[in-house]
Amino acid sequence: MAAEHADDNTTAGTNGTGADTDAGTPTGTDTDTGRPTAPQDLDPKVAAAVSAAEAAGPHSGANVRIDSWIWSVRLVKTRSQGATACRGGHVRVNGERVKPAYSVRVGDEVRVRQEGRERIVVVKRLIRKRVGAPVAVQCYVDNSPPPPPREAVAPIALRDRGAGRPTKRDRRELERLRGLEASRRSADHHKP
Repeated sequence: MAAEHADDNTTAGTNGTGADTDAGTPTGTDTDTGRPTAPQDLDPKVAAAVSAAEAAGPHSGANVRIDSWIWSVRLVKTRSQGATACRGGHVRVNGERVKPAYSVRVGDEVRVRQEGRERIVVVKRLIRKRVGAPVAVQCYVDNSPPPPPREAVAPIALRDRGAGRPTKRDRRELERLRGLEASRRSADHHKP
């Protein structure tokens, strides 16, 4: 009986596929290739797509350009936008600005700044071809801060073309919509 428990303890570090688990995460590493294995809790279609993306990715010793990788995982819309962002200093790998031809590796922290927001991701898988969004999120760990909340914007008062100059009543209505009425009243009240 004690021998049976000892045998059970020897397999505790694997996920049943011969791959070791990484600190309790659902993904492991394939012992033959050294690449991460597909998570067990994924949809079978997504797991198949992740496997296909990895198969089309670089083989041992090959590298992936940073502009290609950020395009592949859908951080930018086009590869040329990725290259432009790199040239403009908006892409950093491990804290350093990089050129578009920089070779990215698994474990690198990639920061992409665009549209007033910074995306911070850690590379989990190297891929070269653009993949769908469910597959793309399996290729990195997203450490980005949440996006800022959208501000409630007052509706912009639009006038019909050719309606002429607004009347005094129309101007007061526009000021009220824009919140200028209170500041105007206080300015009139403080006149000597």
